[in-house]
Amino acid sequence: MPEYRFRLAIPAAQYLAYYEGAAHQVVVMLASGQRLQFPADALRPFVLRDGVHGEFVLRVDENNKLQAIERVGD
Repeated sequence: MPEYRFRLAIPAAQYLAYYEGAAHQVVVMLASGQRLQFPADALRPFVLRDGVHGEFVLRVDENNKLQAIERVGD
């Protein structure tokens, strides 16, 4: 199962746009220079009072469908 590792630092005020539905996708730049796009609601379990911060791993199936996302570090 392919996986992608990336860091996020989304302040609470910025994540509010995702939460309210004004933005539906999160786009991150991987260390390899690739762009990774995934649904913003996948981050809801990780939202804290100060936003979403940390290092994450996102796993997809062979059709690039999101299977899991987890925080692996701060």
